[in-house]
Amino acid sequence: MKTVLIVDDSGFMRNLIKRHIGTLDIDVVGEAENGKIAVEKYIELKPDIVTLDLAMHEHGGLEALQEIKQIDPDAKVIIVCSIAGRSAILEEVKKLGVHAVINKPLKEDELADAVKELL
Repeated sequence: MKTVLIVDDSGFMRNLIKRHIGTLDIDVVGEAENGKIAVEKYIELKPDIVTLDLAMHEHGGLEALQEIKQIDPDAKVIIVCSIAGRSAILEEVKKLGVHAVINKPLKEDELADAVKELL
């Protein structure tokens, strides 16, 4: 079974993402509320997919993405964030090789489709 690490500083969003991918053949192996914990859990759990928010307190998503990609250039990452006003950051994450960028508010089919493509 494929695995996912969900990274968002909002517990509500982490639960929503879990619910949206709950129908897929994928196991949520971990959650992180900031980028520092995300990197630690990525190293520990080696998930197949990471869903990552960019705007988090403490260690942000962009920093976490850069560190995860340094550890594993082939890491499969789906960004789930509020895109408004973030065009420069979005260009940066695309250069780092994210698989998809999904805008909040989250639409179930969008996230499920992105995850299916990675499976």
